[in-house]
Amino acid sequence: MTLLRILTVLLAAGCLMGITTRSEEFLPDPDQEAKARTIMEDLRCLVCQGQSIANSDADLAHDLRVIVREQVAAGKSPDEVKQYMQARYGDWVLLKPPVKTSTYLLWLGPLVIFIAGGVVLFLSARRLKREGGDSLNTPEAGSGDDIL
Repeated sequence: MTLLRILTVLLAAGCLMGITTRSEEFLPDPDQEAKARTIMEDLRCLVCQGQSIANSDADLAHDLRVIVREQVAAGKSPDEVKQYMQARYGDWVLLKPPVKTSTYLLWLGPLVIFIAGGVVLFLSARRLKREGGDSLNTPEAGSGDDIL
């Protein structure tokens, strides 16, 4: 019977550890809380880098959630909250950064790398075709018996 109690306590503790939002964080008005959660989904955790602050359990994400909720409680619009966070932490805090001169490389970099890779593959295939295909299939390549 004691083993059953211990397992129950451990299971309950494990479930509680999985909760990332602390109960004191929630806004009393459900509409404001929903507005704050929507904003948090668009802001990047500066520690986790790939997660929004709504899904992160990092201490910094907690601090950013508190700031967002304070801003929403003060009556700020979602755009005003995002502008405040962007002014404080830069474009990096936005999961969808704006397209502007300083972020062109971020937006166009993957496309440029993809096109460059395609050009390299095309030129390599063309060179191989011009040289007559695989050089290992030529008679002078030998059978490989001399290596053994």
